[in-house]
Amino acid sequence: MPVRSGALGAELSPNTVEITPRMLLAFAAGVGDLGPRTFDDAGPHPLIASPGFCARLEWAVLGSGRASLLGVEEGERLRAVHVEQDTTYHAAIRPGDRLTTSGRVVSLRETSAGVLVRTLLSTVDASSGRPVVTSWHASIYRGVSLLGEGCAIEEPPTTPEVKVAAWRDVVLPVAREAAHVYSECAAIWNPIHSERRVALAQGLPDVILHGTATWALAGKEIVARCAEGDAFKLTRLRARFKAPVFPGHAITLQFAAGSHGLVPFRVLNHKGEVAVDAGLAQLEA
Repeated sequence: MPVRSGALGAELSPNTVEITPRMLLAFAAGVGDLGPRTFDDAGPHPLIASPGFCARLEWAVLGSGRASLLGVEEGERLRAVHVEQDTTYHAAIRPGDRLTTSGRVVSLRETSAGVLVRTLLSTVDASSGRPVVTSWHASIYRGVSLLGEGCAIEEPPTTPEVKVAAWRDVVLPVAREAAHVYSECAAIWNPIHSERRVALAQGLPDVILHGTATWALAGKEIVARCAEGDAFKLTRLRARFKAPVFPGHAITLQFAAGSHGLVPFRVLNHKGEVAVDAGLAQLEA
């Protein structure tokens, strides 16, 4: 079924969660983020969330609820591909926080591959309304048309241009079971990431790693190498997802230290294809 243009501006059902050490430690374990602030709840510094943890909160809002608003069927929902994530961190996420995540469809556009849907997601302190995380999330519903005119009612923030003279390469292993582990540790489930039968039925050659997992892997590695392992210093992490990452094959993170705390990056899959492009991490100077 085509995506309804009337879904533009629609609000997704909000979700409120009380953050526990178990949630934070499980997510960090799922992406191998063993940093002193993200994987040691008895260390000298208070435990905080690994950079990609917000995806767990956002998925609880996106899930199947967005598909219902758009008017797509279950099979069409399974064909949706996450193509862009741009997250700004306003405050660290800690155990005991009670957070509410809400979302709104802010852009619909028909492309040659399907309909691009951009959602603005906001996570705030449930009591005070204090901003914690803001994310711009874009997905393409492959093979689906748009009923009505495409339009955007809000646009994501601009991205500073950083010239790269030379990349630094870091090879990161990705275990065969990585997508299954991430699915459970992040509470983000889509069968194309864990069930080969479903992945093959959707035209994929194998299960693929979640875009947010690759994004989180890049983020935690940049924090480790450019911010002394202190995730508290990360204020923004954006990326565009272009090619699949297949579990069981290593990926290559390429990054360069720019000025004013800007770290451009990209990720290559095992075939040398650019899996993550236009990556940018912003660190406190």
